[in-house]
Amino acid sequence: MLDIKFIRENPDLIKEAARKKKVVVDIDELLKQDALRLEKLSLVESLRAEQNAVSDKIPSASPEEKQELIGKMTLLKEDLKKHEESLKEIMTTWQTLMLAVPNVPDISVPEGDDDTGNMEVRDWGEKPTYTFQVKDHIELCEMHDLADFERGAKVAGFRGYFLKNEAVLIEMALWQLFNEKLVAKGFTPMIVPSLVSKKTLVGTGYLPGGEDDLYRTQDDEYLAGTGEVATMSYYSDEILEMSQLPIKISAFSPCFRREAGSHSKDTKGLIRVHEFFKLEQVVLCEASHTTSVELHEQITANVEEVLQLLELPYHVVVNCGGDLGQGQVKKYDIEVWMPSQNSYRETHSASYFHDYQTRRLNIRYRDTEGKLRFVHSLNNTAVATPRIIACILENNQQADGSIKVPEVLQKYVGKEFINNKTR
Repeated sequence: MLDIKFIRENPDLIKEAARKKKVVVDIDELLKQDALRLEKLSLVESLRAEQNAVSDKIPSASPEEKQELIGKMTLLKEDLKKHEESLKEIMTTWQTLMLAVPNVPDISVPEGDDDTGNMEVRDWGEKPTYTFQVKDHIELCEMHDLADFERGAKVAGFRGYFLKNEAVLIEMALWQLFNEKLVAKGFTPMIVPSLVSKKTLVGTGYLPGGEDDLYRTQDDEYLAGTGEVATMSYYSDEILEMSQLPIKISAFSPCFRREAGSHSKDTKGLIRVHEFFKLEQVVLCEASHTTSVELHEQITANVEEVLQLLELPYHVVVNCGGDLGQGQVKKYDIEVWMPSQNSYRETHSASYFHDYQTRRLNIRYRDTEGKLRFVHSLNNTAVATPRIIACILENNQQADGSIKVPEVLQKYVGKEFINNKTR
């Protein structure tokens, strides 16, 4: 959520942000409702003050004056109730419009309608070449008994899966490897809830707008699609000290996504599933654009460092306006090479939000001058499994059908090659 004062002072900038992000919101109507809100709020406060003044006079008034004052109080009370109800209606409309206002994207964000408008920033690694017919990760999983998709669908339905044998060891090794690197860089490890309230999703910007991709429980709670949701809410309604910043958290959680609108995409395999695990980098910092930009590059570099250890070819793209979330100022996607698809597939996303989320969640800090300010927030996938396992399997397949375990993972998995025939 943006500061309404900022919106009032920069309506054309906000309209341009909405255009660039392809967000439909009526800024003129918001400003109209804001004016009505302020006018009605002033009237309500005036009536309350008048009511209090009359109430204070009653105890010391004469019997005749008391009756007159009580009559006046009755009229004031009725008038106040009417205007309070009107203010409530205006506030509901105003708040709905405020929640729809997008954050202003950084000037470096390119134009574009969707992910086809994203621009490559850099790439790393040599794409593997093969002297044999490349197998996709589904075939490799079935060949080496690393996953069972048929029983997964039987038990969990569409996109269900069982992960097995070395694939399980690789998954746990990835969690450990990435977490070790983050803890060494000053991140606090946490295991965070997946079952969250609506308030947490509104606070992080996933509601309103993301309802179709969320699982909702019968108790009106939700299953989060990322650990960012619970982690960001950890400090909600709290005041931090400048000395605590930046706060860096490595948050692990199960994640759930309905994958609404993607029923024909990656219908089998480990790329697009309803239930997965994620280690998320979440950072809170001072209200400084320069600091946010520096940390954004750092959390992206944290991932690149480990992808290079895994020897996975990848590239980094900057997301265009139409592929940015409502609250994001700027976002990088890291995409790893998938040999069977002859293309890169997204495995990580790194974003910064300024105070968009923290204003909703009311997370503030006291700066060096003692002034209360909203902190800035950032997040980035450290690793999401099992998606990245698909990339590892495909990039490390061998001519004899075996799969080489990346050297950095071999101490966790206990072997150099995966081969069902020799298990």
